[in-house]
Amino acid sequence: MKNIDTLLHARWIVPVDNKNRYLENHCIAINEGKILEILSTKSALEKYHADVNRHYENHVLMPGLINSHTHAAMNLFRGLADDLSLMDWLENHIWPAEAKHVNEAFVHTGTELAIAEMIRSGTTCFNDMYFFPDVTARIAADIGMRASVGLILIDFPTVWANNSEEYIDKGLAVFDHYKGHELIKTAFAPHAPYTVSDDPLKHIATLANELELGVHMHIHETAFEVSEAEKNNGARPLARLNDIGLLTPSLQAVHMTQLMDEEISLLADNGCHVIHCPESNMKLASGICPVNKLLEAGVNVALGTDSSSSNNDLDMFGEMRSAAMLAKISTMDATAVSAEQILKMATINGARALGLESITGSLEAGKSADIVAVNFDTIETIPVYDPISHLVYCSSRDHVTDVWIAGEQRLTDRVLNTIDEARLKQECIKISKSIKQFH
Repeated sequence: MKNIDTLLHARWIVPVDNKNRYLENHCIAINEGKILEILSTKSALEKYHADVNRHYENHVLMPGLINSHTHAAMNLFRGLADDLSLMDWLENHIWPAEAKHVNEAFVHTGTELAIAEMIRSGTTCFNDMYFFPDVTARIAADIGMRASVGLILIDFPTVWANNSEEYIDKGLAVFDHYKGHELIKTAFAPHAPYTVSDDPLKHIATLANELELGVHMHIHETAFEVSEAEKNNGARPLARLNDIGLLTPSLQAVHMTQLMDEEISLLADNGCHVIHCPESNMKLASGICPVNKLLEAGVNVALGTDSSSSNNDLDMFGEMRSAAMLAKISTMDATAVSAEQILKMATINGARALGLESITGSLEAGKSADIVAVNFDTIETIPVYDPISHLVYCSSRDHVTDVWIAGEQRLTDRVLNTIDEARLKQECIKISKSIKQFH
């Protein structure tokens, strides 16, 4: 028998590997942070001797969820300014609050709060865009969370940088520091077409190609954004970005609620990725991303929550359900975007968008052991006929019991292993009192 680190025994395993929809009474063999193989319980017991055996007789094991669009530190603004349109929300509430309150300590605590919420929700990787990306990367690495950290770029001065050159220089320093890190990768994160001018975007396009980095950007989020671009630039944002050279397989285009058929074809032809944030888009009345059309055109569509200040949570289980329902009612087609497609959007499609598909996003031999255990033995989840349907339409983040990232257990029986929850709560309350005082 071969000695290994861990054997996880489960009633169901959903690998998202394009081979098996789900497996029953199988085990995942893990060693040195990676999946060795998935095999029947009988075979596993004959082949392996594990230092740790965990039994999940009423659980499903699934790939860790990938939240493909976040502003993690904004968890500290949760509920600060609700029931507003996007530009009113940004210009009159969020941007002034950021100018007054955001600093390194804010990003430290806010990011830790977000990661705690995400791990407890079954998310093992997030794609972030915010100020002080160096702090976000450090906190994620210290906790043991996988992350793609956005190197933010905006035309106007903020607490992080004064001009585009400084944003890019500081971002490149973060890239250099985390190059080759097991859990942390970076991507350029120009905020949006309406906040970043042509020259910095051209510079980003060149650097992204040279360094093989992704470009994470809000695009076509609202009809107002598109109409203003046409009025001011004589072109829709996607056309402008295409002229600049940003429509490539590196592009992670977030929101995309305003798309014409020819733009969908343009995205498909250039191998761009779309990141769908249904709950934030609904709450801000931004519009509906045409997910069904994008998938049919062959565009890779991933799923994100956006920030907790516009959502107001980082719950990918809720996001999956919302995405499925919205796809059906917006097309008036109950067969549009199946549970299986939604689960892929929240796992392997997210990994593909972030350039991580060889590492995570599915449960396969050789990939990182980024795994989530979901309890189906509850009043809310019995009986079980199809575990994939259950994950999308029935389960909630409260059913997540255990989480592993790179083979290390980060959540055990709903308890975080690398975060002091009591201390974190106190720090968040202290900061929130200061924000409330001035808002």
